[in-house]
Amino acid sequence: MHLERLTLILEIVGQKKEATVADICAHSDLPKPTAYRLVQDLVAVGLLEPVARGTFSIGLRLKQIAHSEQSDRALLEIIGPVLKRAAGEYGAAFFLSRLRGKSVEIIHVETPETGVSYLHPGLGKRPLHACSCSKAVAAFSPDLFLTSEMEGRLRAYTEFTLTSVQDLEAEFETIRKRGFAECVEEIERGMCSVAAPLAPNGPGATLSIGATGSVRVFTPAFREKLGPQITQMAREMSANLGWDAVQDAKKSG
Repeated sequence: MHLERLTLILEIVGQKKEATVADICAHSDLPKPTAYRLVQDLVAVGLLEPVARGTFSIGLRLKQIAHSEQSDRALLEIIGPVLKRAAGEYGAAFFLSRLRGKSVEIIHVETPETGVSYLHPGLGKRPLHACSCSKAVAAFSPDLFLTSEMEGRLRAYTEFTLTSVQDLEAEFETIRKRGFAECVEEIERGMCSVAAPLAPNGPGATLSIGATGSVRVFTPAFREKLGPQITQMAREMSANLGWDAVQDAKKSG
């Protein structure tokens, strides 16, 4: 019964595009207190989002689930070839990561085919505080990583891992200003990486691209040069996916 009520609310809002609690009550047999509580539950998990005071629309999370153009396969059709070219140009492994639930996962890696030595980052989940791919997402998603709840719970993978919430908040601020994140031996000794979100907001904020290499190759000067280049690549991917136009429309609206 509870799931049926939630589904009914989503159907009503989806059909009307925008709806108030009064609209939901008018198209269902839900009493107003129940409808209001269920709407708030849906907002809390991102399936609905407020667009004006008392008015709601389908949330970003549900759009991401429903829209096939954001499936891994569809994204890789556009992003994969760009990463492959970059891997060949820089002689390093390039990766694509995305937010799944509350975790960031590396879902695809392209490696150079020139015979150069490179470090493969592997696939799978990465800690939100100790990898460039996840820090690039977390810095632009304040609800994802509630630093106030993480004090004393940040695992140290190496002596370089940030385990202080205050230090991590400062790094997130730096990432937002620069547009890209770095990981310098924070998850594994000898390994560095640089990553940027596809966009600072919207669907692009849930994905990041980046490159990984040894500390010998990924020197501070190299990372300082590579970071803005990866950020530019990410923005171009976002534009090719049509997400910039969506964000511009929301801002103008």
